[in-house]
Amino acid sequence: MKQPFLQAIGERVLVLDGAMGTMLQERGLKPGQSPEELNLTMPDVVASVHREYLAAGADILVTNTFGGTREKLSHYGLQDRLAEINARAVEIARQVAGDQAYVAASIGPTGRFVEPVGDLSFDAMAELYREQAAALIGAGADLITLETFLDIKEARAAVIAIREISPDIPIIAMLTFDDKGRSVLGTPPEAAAITLESVGADIVGSNCGLGVDGIYDILAAMRRVTRLPLISQANAGLPVLKDGKTVFPGTPDEMTAYHDRLLALGVRIIGGCCGTTPAHIRAIKDALAGRNQSYRLTGPPEGTTFLSGRSGFVAIGGDNKVALIGERINPTGKKGFAAELREGKVAYIRREAMEQVAAGAHLLDVNVGTPGIDEPAAMERAVFCVTGAVPVPLVLDSSSPEALERGLKAADGKVLVNSVNGETKSLARILPLVKKYGAAVIGLTLDETGIPETAEARCSVGEKIVAAAGEFGISRSNIVLDCLTLTVSAEQKRAMETLRAIRLVKEKLGVNTVLGVSNISFGLPCRPVISSSFFAMAMAAGLDAAIVNPKEQAMLDAWRSSMVLLNRDPNSAAYIEAYKGTVAVADQPVADPPRDIRSLIGRAVIDGEREAVTGLVEQAFAEGLTPLQVSNEALLPGLEEVGRRFEKNIFFLPQVMLAAETMQTAFARLKQEMKGEGFISLGKILMATVEGDIHDIGKNIVCTLLENHGFEVIDLGKNVPAERIIAAAQEQGVDAVGLSALMTTTMTEMENVIARLKDAGIRTFTMVGGAVVTQEYADQIGADLYARDAMEAVTRIRHLLGK
Repeated sequence: MKQPFLQAIGERVLVLDGAMGTMLQERGLKPGQSPEELNLTMPDVVASVHREYLAAGADILVTNTFGGTREKLSHYGLQDRLAEINARAVEIARQVAGDQAYVAASIGPTGRFVEPVGDLSFDAMAELYREQAAALIGAGADLITLETFLDIKEARAAVIAIREISPDIPIIAMLTFDDKGRSVLGTPPEAAAITLESVGADIVGSNCGLGVDGIYDILAAMRRVTRLPLISQANAGLPVLKDGKTVFPGTPDEMTAYHDRLLALGVRIIGGCCGTTPAHIRAIKDALAGRNQSYRLTGPPEGTTFLSGRSGFVAIGGDNKVALIGERINPTGKKGFAAELREGKVAYIRREAMEQVAAGAHLLDVNVGTPGIDEPAAMERAVFCVTGAVPVPLVLDSSSPEALERGLKAADGKVLVNSVNGETKSLARILPLVKKYGAAVIGLTLDETGIPETAEARCSVGEKIVAAAGEFGISRSNIVLDCLTLTVSAEQKRAMETLRAIRLVKEKLGVNTVLGVSNISFGLPCRPVISSSFFAMAMAAGLDAAIVNPKEQAMLDAWRSSMVLLNRDPNSAAYIEAYKGTVAVADQPVADPPRDIRSLIGRAVIDGEREAVTGLVEQAFAEGLTPLQVSNEALLPGLEEVGRRFEKNIFFLPQVMLAAETMQTAFARLKQEMKGEGFISLGKILMATVEGDIHDIGKNIVCTLLENHGFEVIDLGKNVPAERIIAAAQEQGVDAVGLSALMTTTMTEMENVIARLKDAGIRTFTMVGGAVVTQEYADQIGADLYARDAMEAVTRIRHLLGK
């Protein structure tokens, strides 16, 4: 009988098998056919692949279910056979594995994005994975492996869904990253690891997209924020075209070159992805022989509270800098913001989010509680808005469990819930949400009796919160206790008691701490003087995070100087950078931002201000600008700046899409002004994902951006036969044909389409792109243009067409 899986990886490194798709293609899988269908129609063929990998030394056999969700199977009309297909796949693998290997049930992405980047709700996405996981677990899989995910939000939904089916089954969770170390939506490895661990993944890592050298760099970044076992599942190099076929040049020996470094990182599973064969797996297995495979537990210091967003992360506690939580997204005392909330608008939220982060906030508190609104819906809008505007993690601030849950579903990463307290009712309502959605939580040291007067009593309430959280499986590192700041004007003696409580909580409970610092000065004149002094005292007492107004200079001064004095700012580098060249005078005059209407419209595009852009376009018309001037002198320069920021890894795909949506809003108003005349198109572009490939996310993004740059786009969709592409190109008289492919098994169809366009005498430019496509491949098949991403596609097609 095999050991329990997690026990096994604690004792030795396990080898996971290699590529499935290419092996099936060699054995009869037809172009455009569902690989998962072979579980029913050709089970012996699927079993033969498993047998070869088992013979090569694989300890883990991965089921042929990568595309086994209802969403994926529906492309082939197989959605009603989901349970049968997935269960049969487990049975086939189990029959081959016996007691010699573990059966890992493969789950891949759906090909759709979760709101607001895509159109699928969190609940709908989770249900897709819940259904597939139920079939796989019910059939007896030993573990689940989530492979080749591009969107951290989708991967997060998948893990949460699986945990609803089984709290115990081991889960491997992997994202795919590019050579810049980011996922398609801009998630770095650290944020991915934090998020996936928080919702219940047991092993994290990366597969596909990179060779073993690139995967190593990704895993090294993950190790800085997690102590979980890691998995490396690299490609056999990057694909090249040879004799008309796509091949991966990485040799079996090259796949083992990083073994020692991977083991030193705490990698406990090594396998292969695209291009790997039984020969690669045998080499991986053989190279492990004789090496020390004991688990060397490495990672960040225990007790650190990690939080993540889609494109950033924060560490709280230990020797890290005190985290600044921006407090300004709160309607208390802000009539204008409260009015916006009632109207369903988010302009204030976006503006405050960007300004607070620019000022230095590491996290943002989001509070939308105001009378007369649907708070859960408002919380969802606020989370969507903030995550689209800034990269920092969120603090969800509400007393409503319904609003918190809506916000937790809307979030991209691991958030901090604000808050729970020592009341039995609060613990029972809030802690289950914290556990299910992988959050950390602020614990207020008060209970049914109110705020305790002494530090000892507050510590006692904190101990109760820590114990209750532990019963839900919430670790101490995910609890941040608030020892409560009381107004010094009313209760002057209790300020020092708060500082004593911080020290006591750190000493006795070993958890991190937070304070709402500004409360200390309420009711007093010149509040920043009191607040900043108390802030410095609290940091000296051991405070780990503070809810403050980061735009208040006195608070930032206290923070920066304290970080130097507490040795949290090595070589005073951040302090010097902030104050170099500072003139010793109070409040330097700040130049007003440019008020030119063209600049304001461009800024609205850059910031994704969909609500504001129509009014700015109206203002431009009132000032005498024509629709063409608004487009060419304001909108397009704004979008070009978005492109520059995307190229520099300042912006990521969600910001690009938000800017494009803002452009769409503006163009709709311009078209009204044109009174049916329409714009002069920059060119007519035909777009299609080639036959046999049902992946169209990247192609859809390119279509959106081309349209918003002034091109007319004809989108034929996915899995498009060459005949249809040729016919449409002839009929429409297009200026360029764009072809997309995600899989190595379908990218060769691009060459066929380009050759047939030339044979048909169609004089048009051709553009190719997709995850597996390279410049070298584009050159080999005679394409005129290759683009790595959507923004590059727009830039290069404009240049190619002389626009």
